[in-house]
Order: sequence, then structure tokens, then C-alpha cells
Amino acid sequence: MFICPACNGFEVLATSCPECEGEMRDRGRLVDYLDEYSPYLEDEGLKLVDGLKHSTDEHTCLHVLYCSQCETTNEFVVQEEER
Repeated sequence: MFICPACNGFEVLATSCPECEGEMRDRGRLVDYLDEYSPYLEDEGLKLVDGLKHSTDEHTCLHVLYCSQCETTNEFVVQEEER
């Protein structure tokens, strides 16, 4: 079984904003923003619409990072780990 370390609290995503050098923080999986029910749907099914061509095969999870200083939003690919 592969799990996302960021989704499961094993890793905290934070990086510098490319626009203002402020801190960008994780706002969760991109697919959770698709509609009001997407956070409750099966992960593997959602990977078919996450925008990454091989996210299922390569065991990746696409997250949204947000900078509160300049309101920049970026996507960040997290490598899932086998547990």
C-alpha cells in the first residue's frame, strides 16, 4: 500500500514563494478542490482527474501550496511511500 506522507501527517510541506520569498504552506490535495464531495471519494479514482498523467503508476499525490503574503498558489508533487 502506498500513502502520501503529507496527507498522513508524516511530512510538512513548506517552501519559499517564487514571487515574494514568503513561506508557502500546504493546503491539501488538489483533487479535494474539485467539488464538495471529492475529499470523500476513493483516492485511486481521483488520480484519474488530478492532471498528472502517471500519478497512479508513479505513486504521486498533487498538493496545493499557498503563500498568504502575496496570495500565490502553486502545485507540488509529493512522492508516496510504501507502508
